[in-house]
Amino acid sequence: MPPIHAFLLTRQYRDSPSGIELTFWLSSDQGPIKVSINKQTAIMFIHQSDMEKAGKILANISNIEFRKLSLKTFKNIPVAAIYFKSQYAFYNARDRLAQASIPCFETDIRPTERFLTERFITADVSILASDDNSRYFNNPQLKPCNYQPDLKLLSIDIETDYQTNALFSISLYNTQHSTTLMMAQENSKDCKNNIEYFAHSGDLLRRFLHWVHKIDPDILIGWNLVNFDFRFLQKKFEEHKIPFTIGRDNAVAIWRKAHTETEHYFLLIPGRIVLDGIDTLKSATYHFDSFSLESVSQRLLNRGKLIKNNNTQDPLHKAREIQQLFKNNKTQLAAYNLEDCKLVWDIFEQAELIHFAIERARLTGLEMDRVGGSVAAFDNLYLPRLHRKGYIAPNIGDHTGDTSAPGGYVMDSKPGLHNSVLVLDYKSLYPSIILTFHIDPYARIMAKSQTSENTIPGFNGARFSKTDYILPDIIRELWSARDRAKQEKNMALSQAIKIIMNSFYGVLGTPGCRIHDSRLTSSITLRGHEIMQTTARLIEEQGYDVIYGDTDSIFVSLNSQKTSQQADIIGNRLIRHINQYWEQHIQSNYGVPSFLEMEYETHYKRFFMPTIRGSEKGSKKRYAGLKTTANKTHIVFKGLESVRSDWTLLAREFQQKLYEKIFNDEPYQDYIQQTVTALQQGEYDNKLVYRKRLRQKLKNYNKNIPPHARAAIKAEHYFKEHHQPSRYQTPGWIEYVMTLSGPETLECQTSRLDYQHYIDKQLTPIADTILSVMNSSMEKICQKQFNLFN
Repeated sequence: MPPIHAFLLTRQYRDSPSGIELTFWLSSDQGPIKVSINKQTAIMFIHQSDMEKAGKILANISNIEFRKLSLKTFKNIPVAAIYFKSQYAFYNARDRLAQASIPCFETDIRPTERFLTERFITADVSILASDDNSRYFNNPQLKPCNYQPDLKLLSIDIETDYQTNALFSISLYNTQHSTTLMMAQENSKDCKNNIEYFAHSGDLLRRFLHWVHKIDPDILIGWNLVNFDFRFLQKKFEEHKIPFTIGRDNAVAIWRKAHTETEHYFLLIPGRIVLDGIDTLKSATYHFDSFSLESVSQRLLNRGKLIKNNNTQDPLHKAREIQQLFKNNKTQLAAYNLEDCKLVWDIFEQAELIHFAIERARLTGLEMDRVGGSVAAFDNLYLPRLHRKGYIAPNIGDHTGDTSAPGGYVMDSKPGLHNSVLVLDYKSLYPSIILTFHIDPYARIMAKSQTSENTIPGFNGARFSKTDYILPDIIRELWSARDRAKQEKNMALSQAIKIIMNSFYGVLGTPGCRIHDSRLTSSITLRGHEIMQTTARLIEEQGYDVIYGDTDSIFVSLNSQKTSQQADIIGNRLIRHINQYWEQHIQSNYGVPSFLEMEYETHYKRFFMPTIRGSEKGSKKRYAGLKTTANKTHIVFKGLESVRSDWTLLAREFQQKLYEKIFNDEPYQDYIQQTVTALQQGEYDNKLVYRKRLRQKLKNYNKNIPPHARAAIKAEHYFKEHHQPSRYQTPGWIEYVMTLSGPETLECQTSRLDYQHYIDKQLTPIADTILSVMNSSMEKICQKQFNLFN
């Protein structure tokens, strides 16, 4: 039969009498496919010189095999493999050998990952089988391929009673199905509104499973879906002694608790991917002040929930409203529940999150629902190539040298208000350094046996082979793929590749990576320092001032006001000069081509670099600039209060407007005075809320308690007195205001707002930062106002 092309969904392994059995669920044009691979072995590596000793220690473990290999460690010591027919025996042996101080290598790679990566399979799979079974295959041949899946999605959301912890309803939505299952006094159906009512929650739960299996989605999506909706449902299924058989083939959900103090869980549903909207957005590098469904949907969709928490004095207002709808208007509650499903669906579509998750899985070999995983992604890409070069990877922690390396190069800035500033930026600087200078674990090992003419010097004693390397090839492949993605306007793929390429430096720099070596990261960052310093010199030789530099960006003052056209001419001339310099310099000094590429990024008509507060020294990573895009001017803020969620809305709006006036040479004194007056008169009360995260459990705040924790502690006392449920005992976000009695949460505010606090701690620092270059200050301007009224 011809091969079947499919996309990998879930992977599992288990011990069986005949060996380790691997199970893969995949999506194909023929529908879901289950592949079973049996009689597999787990493998670890040891030094060949330890074989006899290890054999005695493991003598009573049956069905293991020792075999000498041609592979070597990074210290060029020959290794042997030990094969196990069960993962249980593998773990037992690993513990015994560790107790005997016998080094074991690559002992933390799961059998499923070992099987896939050694075949260079990431997500697209070609299934070659002799039996003609469209759904189940035993021991087929699997190969990588190119396949575009058409994955079926289902959005799920539940509503519950915040007081009794009862289940109110479950809504399910995709473009073919739309229904709400709701508790009621008796069983009935509302066909017009697609609502099914149930008198017993056990019946509702069974109906939920029925709908999931009927729709048979590849992917389940939702908002905080795993750690709220599914955790809640799991407990309800357990209460009713009903197996939570939500997986394909009626497989039960498999839970794993995170190794943290928080109640955070991971979920595997065999045959189905679970994608949480919050985690997926973060993986795709989206940033929001709040990741609540209401906040994100308003930002991305310009619409939000059907019930809003408009009563800022009662954050439980929405929960109480849901409670009332359940009692008095179940149809409206169903509409609210279903709309939450639709919001999640539309966010996934608007942000192309499914496309992003698919491309990320294809590039890295990670599960689609894997959060983070940059180290695992590196292993998936690197280890199979390393094995084919004749080496095995070190263990995590094997490198005993320095565990840190210098960070990115940050220049001292020249503070002040500047006219016409250019930003020149190196394209993917760290990946291009890896590619140009062959910075790679394997290349470092190979350089030890090569002459200096055939190696490239790094830093801290490292050298890298010009001819033998792995990581630069991976970078080159990803770089080419990203260029193609840009040409094809495949933004999801382009973003996924960018994230992966930029993660390699961080992976090499973390002790959690098995190939971590500070000589590698130092050879990247210190080379970056050298490149940035040389770049600044080249620019200043052309007669322009470099006023700041940060990791891969250079800020160039043109010393006078230029038109956009004039600035563009200068910017393009500078990058041509710099790129030509590196092409010639690197080829003549190292004998390799340069992949360093500087780009002309931005022209700021006005640019402000503040000083460090209380100092005349220029700040770093904080600035604001006025730029023109599509014939419209706007201000870009970096690191300043306007883009920080821990400052109040009033402060952020105040900074935006004040800078706008100063950058455009407009009068600003009256605006400051009017803002202060309106604040004191209570016109901005709804813009004075602080939002801060409790980073630890409330009980752990004992000394030097910050304002938001003090507000939470006070609120907890209030809840206890009024017999209301606790809200702030665990880490999470808190909103509070500063009153004459100190910080208070919104729902427990009893004192008047402290307007002077907001003037002194919010408006004044923002104003004085830029007014200092105008030879003015908040105090001078407000004193003039005071004198006018007296």
